[in-house]
Amino acid sequence: MENFPKVLCGWSWEENKLFELALAVVDEQHPDRWEVVATMVGGNKSAEEVQKHYVILLEDLKLIESGNLDHKLGEPQSCIQVDCSQPVCWSDEDNKLLVQLDLN
Repeated sequence: MENFPKVLCGWSWEENKLFELALAVVDEQHPDRWEVVATMVGGNKSAEEVQKHYVILLEDLKLIESGNLDHKLGEPQSCIQVDCSQPVCWSDEDNKLLVQLDLN
């Protein structure tokens, strides 16, 4: 997934996967939630960047769930094409990323 386009605010595929995993394991009520998530994502992401990424994710989900998208499925869109032949399910790579987080 090295060639995954950085279309989500400059986040790589690996950073997004680590972000998703971190959200799954860090309690919403944790007092330092965004600092912990940023540490788990690694790289140069700050707690503020991680929190903004989360807000964008929530806004996207609300838009999708509302059904008020400004286009119809199947109509041509001007967007970047992503190879969707990779599985979306939990993979060995996801598991390796989680092990790398060393949560114990």
